[in-house]
Amino acid sequence: MKELSIIPKPVSINYSDGEFCSDGMPLLNKRNIKLDGQEAYRLIIKKDGITVEASSETGMFRGEQTFRQLMLSEFKDGKLILPCAEINDYPRFPWRGFMLDCSRYFYSVPFIEKIIDVLSIHHINRFHWHLTDDQGWRFPVPEYPLLNEIGARRQDRRFPWASYKSEFYSEDDIRRIVNYAARRHMEIIPEVDLPGHASAILACYPGLGCTGGPYRVEDRFGIFEDVLCAGNDQIFDFFNAVFDTLVRLFPSKWVHIGGDEVLFNRWQECPKCRKKLESLELEKPADLQSWITCSLVKMLMQRSRIAIGWDEILEDTPKYKLPDEAVIMSWRGEEGGIKASGLGHQVIMTPNTHGCYLDYKHLPEPEETGRTLGLSTIEMGYSMNPVTAQMKEPSLILGGQGNLWSEVIYAGKIAEYMIFPRMCAIAENLWTPFENKNLGDFSKRLDVHRHRLDKLGINQYRGPLK
Repeated sequence: MKELSIIPKPVSINYSDGEFCSDGMPLLNKRNIKLDGQEAYRLIIKKDGITVEASSETGMFRGEQTFRQLMLSEFKDGKLILPCAEINDYPRFPWRGFMLDCSRYFYSVPFIEKIIDVLSIHHINRFHWHLTDDQGWRFPVPEYPLLNEIGARRQDRRFPWASYKSEFYSEDDIRRIVNYAARRHMEIIPEVDLPGHASAILACYPGLGCTGGPYRVEDRFGIFEDVLCAGNDQIFDFFNAVFDTLVRLFPSKWVHIGGDEVLFNRWQECPKCRKKLESLELEKPADLQSWITCSLVKMLMQRSRIAIGWDEILEDTPKYKLPDEAVIMSWRGEEGGIKASGLGHQVIMTPNTHGCYLDYKHLPEPEETGRTLGLSTIEMGYSMNPVTAQMKEPSLILGGQGNLWSEVIYAGKIAEYMIFPRMCAIAENLWTPFENKNLGDFSKRLDVHRHRLDKLGINQYRGPLK
């Protein structure tokens, strides 16, 4: 009997005698029943028909996507033949995410929709949209029009003879993507990086910086000294306008505030920042980030939103303790997640040391595309356990995600190669019960699954898993 090949692997597949055989496109029957869990579903394949059962629209959609996988691989020459079976399925973690960096490289709306659609087949339910950084500001804020007039433009170092190009997502673009994802039961979480990675902001509004400029939208990559001036209260007018826009355009209850890789050189030298440090009775310039972060978290809470930040925001002060409501995204290994869960914060695991950074190379070879900062094999992403032995409160771990930073990923087809099939492995890691996971079994199913990705027009990596 031929076994069903599905990624991510379901909780259980129980086979029975016989097979379903259909000439032409089969009808998928739907039935509402009571099941524990918002995303749970049951797919029943009998000789006389195929039925998906669920107690919610989301669960129904997950079952439909499993059926879609089977159609992509098993519908041949106008026929669909499947062994009779009952699939019972539900997720291990509620947060199964993917992050796309659209600041360093601007990806088109149709491309983003394509990626969202393929991710939905794998039951990915969070799309983390990195929209601002030193290299570009990618959405409109009505009160600050220069963010798109200037902040969305930079020189492309690959083509120094070409003119500057302005690229950003309009409000209509954002609504289109949000709605497209919602129809696939995927939530879009926007990220605006504050108070560092702010070159694009400062190029537009130099008064928000410590030195007054001159600044530029960066065409280099790395970490830069110029950040938003902690001693200038006008930055809070800016934060308010940005958050009002995000709340209006994105229905998600989460907003990512960044908070990573902030350098404090400018705050050390700036008279305004030193004065603010004194008035707040803080000891060192780095403490100003805690004050800003706490303010950002509270500003979002006032808007009924939950702040997510990179694990640097855990470096707080006794006076400005990070609010318990803040969610930590652990990227510098697992340590941030261990610390955050110990302090009572919810955690999303995306350690760059464990296969979650999809801009890293697949293989340690000079011909392989990707950044040389590390290695992210399929096996690493498959094996990463969001709940480590050191975590005393596993219930605080929301899940995990894979991140594609786009410094060197300057085309959609390259992005696809970096995303797939590593996101297939991460998806199974986050959906499938830990005891059901097996890399060898995944490898066999991936051989079938690759043909599905081909049919969907995905350019994919085809090398070894480890």
